[in-house]
Amino acid sequence: MASGRSLLVLLLPILMAAAVLSASAAGPGDIAVFWGRNKEEGTLREACDTGTYNTVIISFLTGFGNYGNKYTLNLSGHPLAGVGDDIKHCKSKGILVLLSIGGPNGTYSLPSPQSAFSLADYLWTSFLGGSHTGVHRPFGDAVIDGVDFYIDQGGADHYDELARRLASLSYNKVTLSATVRCRYPDPHMTSALATGLFSRVHVRLYGDLKCTWADREAFEAWAVAYPASKMFVGVVASPDVDQDAYMFQKDLYYNVLQFAQKLPNYGGLMIWNRYYDKRDHYISSS
Repeated sequence: MASGRSLLVLLLPILMAAAVLSASAAGPGDIAVFWGRNKEEGTLREACDTGTYNTVIISFLTGFGNYGNKYTLNLSGHPLAGVGDDIKHCKSKGILVLLSIGGPNGTYSLPSPQSAFSLADYLWTSFLGGSHTGVHRPFGDAVIDGVDFYIDQGGADHYDELARRLASLSYNKVTLSATVRCRYPDPHMTSALATGLFSRVHVRLYGDLKCTWADREAFEAWAVAYPASKMFVGVVASPDVDQDAYMFQKDLYYNVLQFAQKLPNYGGLMIWNRYYDKRDHYISSS
């Protein structure tokens, strides 16, 4: 009997996650996850093979702008070898693959219009559909689908110019997303979002004691401000990330999703991050 109870305790997180995914006819929408924050999270291919995520966000390009033409890609110890093949594998399964620029750490800014154009050209030739003789492509010939703006430091200038430049470089649409702070507006992204080029906005309902999942008005403010963008509820997969903002799965559904799903531009969930989701089985069972 004791072993049976122990097994039930182990299965509860998985069962609760399944309940969140099936609690309503609409489901939670698309599920996006940040990958690249911990070497122990497994490969990108493994994340895509869980069958849980519709979008994987490779994180981060942490250095740009104030380095001149020097750029820093930080995948927390993941070897670059194999990531390109993993990207192709994920895309073959219909999973959207984005690269996030900025992040909570790092050294970055766009001090001039030229730095924005240079970064756009670098992203285009190094990760997206462009090519240029002598340009190193960290993921080989794999082509990502777009760029996520996770701008938490430095000035707010010229990210609108970066977005416009990226959008102008391809006949095929480059997906642009913004991962923003909970409180509306996020001064780092106001000008960029005003371009109307961002198809997705991930609202972080964490990282701010004055604005968490309990503040429904904040999420609604984002949704109302950008009706043409799909809005994603950003949550942490473990209390180790943010104990005050962490939600049990049942709270996620009853306190947040039931409300958010009624918004006409609700898009889904954004999970921070793959390492904690894998370890704690918050949404993914593997």
